[in-house]
Amino acid sequence: MTEAITQIRAKGLQTAVLSNNFYLPNQKSFLPLDRKQFDVVVESCVEGICKPDPRIYKLCLERLGLQPSESIFLDDLGPNVKAAASLGIHTIKVNDPETAVKELEALLGFTLRLGVPNTQPVRKTMEIPKDSLKKYLKDLLGIQTTGPLELLQFDHGQSNPTYYIRLANRDLVLRKKPPGTLLPSAHAIEREFRIMKALANAGVPVPNVLDLCEDSSVVGTPFYVMEYCPGLIYKDPSLPGLEPSHRRAIYTAMNTVLCKIHSVDPQAVGLEDYGKQGAYIPRQVRTWVKQYRASETSTIPAMERLIEWLPLHLPHQQRTTLVHGDFRLDNLVFHPEKPEVLAVLDWELSTLGDPLIDVAYSCLAHYLPSSFPVLRGFNDCDLTQLGIPAAEEYFRMYCLQMGLPPTENWNFYMAFSFFRLAAILQGVYWRSLTGQASSAHAEQTGKLTEFVSNLAWDFAVKEGFRVFKEMPFKNPLTRFCHTWARSQSQWYPIGTRSYSSVPEASPAHASRGGLVISPESLSPPVRELYHRLKRFMEQHVYPAEPELQSHQASAARWSPSPLIEDLKEKAKAEGLWNLFLPLEADPEKKYGAGLTNVEYAHLCELMGTSLYAPEICNCSAPDTGNMELLVRYGTEAQKARWLMPLLEGKARSCFAMTEPQVASSDATNIEASIREEDSFYVINGHKWWITGILDPRCQLCVFMGKTDPHAPRHRQQSVLLVPMDTPGIKIIRPLTVYGLEDAPGGHGEVRFERVHVPKENMVLGPGRGFEITQGRLGPGRIHHCMRLIGFSERALALMKARIQPPTAEGREQERGLRRPCFHWSCRVKSRVAFGKPLVEQGTVLADIAQSRVEIEQARLLVLRAAHVMDLAGNKAAALDIAMIKMVAPSMASRVIDRAIQAFGAAGLSSDYPLAQFFTWARALRFADGPDEVHRATVAKLELKHRI
Repeated sequence: MTEAITQIRAKGLQTAVLSNNFYLPNQKSFLPLDRKQFDVVVESCVEGICKPDPRIYKLCLERLGLQPSESIFLDDLGPNVKAAASLGIHTIKVNDPETAVKELEALLGFTLRLGVPNTQPVRKTMEIPKDSLKKYLKDLLGIQTTGPLELLQFDHGQSNPTYYIRLANRDLVLRKKPPGTLLPSAHAIEREFRIMKALANAGVPVPNVLDLCEDSSVVGTPFYVMEYCPGLIYKDPSLPGLEPSHRRAIYTAMNTVLCKIHSVDPQAVGLEDYGKQGAYIPRQVRTWVKQYRASETSTIPAMERLIEWLPLHLPHQQRTTLVHGDFRLDNLVFHPEKPEVLAVLDWELSTLGDPLIDVAYSCLAHYLPSSFPVLRGFNDCDLTQLGIPAAEEYFRMYCLQMGLPPTENWNFYMAFSFFRLAAILQGVYWRSLTGQASSAHAEQTGKLTEFVSNLAWDFAVKEGFRVFKEMPFKNPLTRFCHTWARSQSQWYPIGTRSYSSVPEASPAHASRGGLVISPESLSPPVRELYHRLKRFMEQHVYPAEPELQSHQASAARWSPSPLIEDLKEKAKAEGLWNLFLPLEADPEKKYGAGLTNVEYAHLCELMGTSLYAPEICNCSAPDTGNMELLVRYGTEAQKARWLMPLLEGKARSCFAMTEPQVASSDATNIEASIREEDSFYVINGHKWWITGILDPRCQLCVFMGKTDPHAPRHRQQSVLLVPMDTPGIKIIRPLTVYGLEDAPGGHGEVRFERVHVPKENMVLGPGRGFEITQGRLGPGRIHHCMRLIGFSERALALMKARIQPPTAEGREQERGLRRPCFHWSCRVKSRVAFGKPLVEQGTVLADIAQSRVEIEQARLLVLRAAHVMDLAGNKAAALDIAMIKMVAPSMASRVIDRAIQAFGAAGLSSDYPLAQFFTWARALRFADGPDEVHRATVAKLELKHRI
């Protein structure tokens, strides 16, 4: 009927649906149809009358602008048809859709049935001899006919050419090997034939196969013949034109039939020798590496990394079942009118093996864009709106039906699935160069292989921590140097750290996921970026600190410093902008520099040596967390409105979660309310310590409140994007931290009183707030810890400078020969106390030694946490993140306190950055959650995993 409607509208005729339907609990009408197919929709629940009441027919005709004699009415209920006929409408009683379509064709005078779907004329390079094929089929089918043989080629599939055949009223499908030289073990149509023959009575829907012909003289290569199975093949996995409930039903049916395949007893159907028992995944890795090498046309870096990485990360195979090998939506034939799989096609890669390979492969579309030309995806679509289950839900659905616990190696299976797809695409491209490819679009696949291999590597990075924990370092870690030097009496780092016995990370070392603990061991591009940032700090940031500090203490402090804005433009020009977004959140580098968390850690530490550098490089909180939130969870409209201005530095933002009346370190405690009213959400609440809200550039408040106090504890909260110019936002006062105002952003106490926010400003959906904040706070809080290492290094450098004997440069300054340009420099002369220089005081030397040890310990723990986030994801790094939140702020407080002690009273003043460093280090023990919370988290995880 859908095809008939399409043909009717193509002729310029109108269509209408006249429905006896009802309202759902949400007051929306229930009508499981694509309304776009109809010019008029008349619903009984809306109009208050139903069929067979003549008034509803007249209403429909009136809206169509037609007379009864100009219309045709189809219905499967006799009373409804009778009522229409009494008005003079042509009617068709639908008992069988096929018969009804034939009657409708007779009334309309034109055909409504399309040709064979998904076919096209046979491509010249894929032509086969019709005469010999016709003779073969007549002998096979035992028919005598002089009629022509109709031959078409199916337009989908990239491997074995597939043809539609019509001969003497028989509809058949022929599938053959492609011509020419083939890759070893590829295009095994014999296996396809065997498994479909075996599964015919095993509860798995497969086409009825008729014969396997291995005589190449018939059509040029071996082939098999099966009966044509009419039905729908959904080539677009987003299923356009279907209702959300229908889409979900389609994916549920797909999941169910996969479970049927994996539940078949191979021995019972005679397939016990269809593949080797055990070691399936290692064999698959070797096979696809071999296939890729055989068709390789150029070096693809991600493929090289994967070829080395995959054998090191093999999961232990738990089960052996029948495996389809290429299980995806467009290899299934569905019933035209209900979500039921009629046939599973394309068994070329089937074998006995690990069934999770099929599950992962069937989720490829979840991670591919809708513009991907060979295998469309929907990662740029809203799955909730579509009704399609997310990959995680689809996997849980499978495990539930099979009675299995979820696997811990999901990211490996996805990495391998994309690696295999990349190898397949490379093979298709290689065949296109020799004219053997079965698809007309095969030449496009050359540039797609690299794209897919990069997706595979993204999953490999998430999975890799399992091996990282077991991987021994082959070379001892040797500390080369750690120098902090002076330049024109400015005490800041100009040296570099190096902790590797190799000067830089080789590609092989990097591909194994080694922990990079020295800037000099970063990859060449990131190492160059690090040194560029270091030069920028020395030339522009440190010299500007006195003026920026003076502005913060002036009457104009609540206005942004013009010097800051000028330095931002310089940072942009030098490519030192938006460095914070992790590669995992921004794999295409659309928004940032595409650094891993470990790579950014080294740069973030360097920025942390100045209180002002993070903002200058657009890498300061809370904007970094809010931008990552929008990248990860925002809709395209939300990104366009708020993400882009934040990324460009044209706006700033704040995050409203903490409340004065509750312990907000537990996000489930928050009491601010979000209530639905008409087309808006209305928020009411009292928040405080809202960093950045006083800044005149602040345009966005990310607000967390409760939408449903009666929902499960972690599903009560939601996150809204609130424009700062919305009426009802009342800033009560700025708050100070140990007397510091932190202008111009400040920390505000705010009331939200009946603030109306459009519904489209909800992030992800109601009840997703806790999930969002956990995703936001992991990376954001590790950034604080990275910067605290920078605080500590700067404090230690100042402390060492304070006690060391004068240099020639210092003596010049003492004599007035050179004017110091940085008023936070130390007085460069030997400090004496109790009869001897400070440098000779044992307690001071002990403090320096203790500070160095604590900094190094904390840095390694921070880098390890970043490394785990890169390799295994934020959730897997929960323990490491909790540990660094415990360690880094306390360590920084101790190191900075020792430096203040060495400075004496001067250390308490604003003449040096130490007092501000200490203030923020101490404050972060609250901002990043109380130490008690992190200790409890570490203890729980320790008891859970390490008994």
